[in-house]
Amino acid sequence: MIKDNYVQYFETSIRDNWELNALSDYKGKTLTYGQIGRHILAMHQIYHKMGLKPGDKIAVVGGNTVNWGIVFLSAITYGAVIVPILPDFHSEDIQHIVNHSDAVLLFISQYHYDLIDEEKMPALLGLVKLEDFSVLFEQKKLVKSSLSRLFSEYLYSSDFKPTPGELIFPKISNELLAAIVYTSGTTGLSKGVMLSHNCMLANLLYARENMPLKRGNSILSFLPLAHAYGCAFEFLFPFTLGCHVTFLGKIPSPKVIVKAFNEVKPELILSVPLIIEKIYRKQLKPVISKEPMKTLLSLPLINSVIGAKINKKLSAAFGNNFRELVLGGAAFSPEVENFMRKIKFPYTIGYGMTECGPLISYASWKTTKQASVGKVVDWLEIKVDSPEPDKVIGEVLVRGESLMDGYYKNEKATQETFTADGWMHTGDLGLIDKDGFIFLTGRKKNMILGPSGHNIYPEELEARLNNMPYILESLVIERDSKLIALVYPDFVSTGAEDIKDQQIIKLMDENLKKINEKLPAYSKISAIELIPEEFVKTPTNKVKRYLYAK
Repeated sequence: MIKDNYVQYFETSIRDNWELNALSDYKGKTLTYGQIGRHILAMHQIYHKMGLKPGDKIAVVGGNTVNWGIVFLSAITYGAVIVPILPDFHSEDIQHIVNHSDAVLLFISQYHYDLIDEEKMPALLGLVKLEDFSVLFEQKKLVKSSLSRLFSEYLYSSDFKPTPGELIFPKISNELLAAIVYTSGTTGLSKGVMLSHNCMLANLLYARENMPLKRGNSILSFLPLAHAYGCAFEFLFPFTLGCHVTFLGKIPSPKVIVKAFNEVKPELILSVPLIIEKIYRKQLKPVISKEPMKTLLSLPLINSVIGAKINKKLSAAFGNNFRELVLGGAAFSPEVENFMRKIKFPYTIGYGMTECGPLISYASWKTTKQASVGKVVDWLEIKVDSPEPDKVIGEVLVRGESLMDGYYKNEKATQETFTADGWMHTGDLGLIDKDGFIFLTGRKKNMILGPSGHNIYPEELEARLNNMPYILESLVIERDSKLIALVYPDFVSTGAEDIKDQQIIKLMDENLKKINEKLPAYSKISAIELIPEEFVKTPTNKVKRYLYAK
């Protein structure tokens, strides 16, 4: 157990940065640290008057907003357990999570409220509108005092003006549960990951020691706050330093994000690889793959000059003020990474999972190795279940301070995840070199055992396919003992209107021939099947493979 207290970091930051801007909605309201502190104390009074006890569950669903942040902070500093729900979950999933988590209070956006049925969540004392904290529904027979009156009396009272010295949060032990995070379900039904204050503190301390941020810096938060990655490093970590966090609150298309980057000018950027891959494929690749640029880039001296110019232009797209771009949540295209290394772009790749709150490994862009996901963080041990971890692929296992407490109300899944001596199965396959750098090769459950006994990693084949012309996305599956590549083609580049167009079929036949020429016999692809729409993905842009495993 870590000696420092998790909640104390938020109390100290609010006190020390009272007059600084804390949280903003993009093109909307801004609250200072003092105003955030006032809201949190008011929420604590409301929870107390409602009869909520430490350990009770408070759920929240909606886009990234200042009010979402207030709900999260008020819950964990009260001693309640926050249940963040991903906003793209179906209404039935939201209702299931609320019921399964035993939540007694739900903060919900108007959009999501219109989709759900409160009668199907009978344990809720009330539902509160996330946009303005107005009460949408309350179980009057169950709450000790009218929720509408409580919110009016405490949250909107002009008489409630605490000073920094009056900001005192309850003393909450690190061993207690802080959050239940329901996974996005890449393999089917989601599970509630139980994260303690200690787990979340381990992530916070590592970030404060190793990531390039300081008091007064700006951050643009656009990853889902209900996902552990975005919540920990775009919100909670910067907040404890006295940074100014702006919540995008919009669908993060490259066009929208680039505009916001240039207005907010963040000092640190966290992203999923898909964002930078789209920028590369739509803006850079069409330029660098044509003559004479292609020839010029092959000349070392000219290549360095052109690379510097591209680097400068790409940096400008991200606001031209950041020290590092940290990618995580999904695999990074080898082609795009190779180009980013060539032009010396300041990116790095981290590795994590919700069950670790989430960080497992990281290294700064100046120290990391190409294709690696960094080195294990301070609070964890790591090993590869292999006779030669640097040469023979094996499953990655971790152990230490930032591991989850288990899956909520799912003891069977919890026991299957941990070994008797405390190591947690990540389900990821990889290698660790002599310097401690981790290289992931795929998911254990995705590995295909070929007819000849060879291990086939579909992610490696997909990386090759995605680098081929006219292919935007791919997914390799096994069907009748054959490898089939499902492909979402680039309709714009081919000029085709649908997947039945003979021109696009011919181009894919050529791609199939070319890729098989470079593959060993045991991993050759039998056929390419075109699909008309992008693959269904999780919020971190992992394809939901189970939907296509037929």
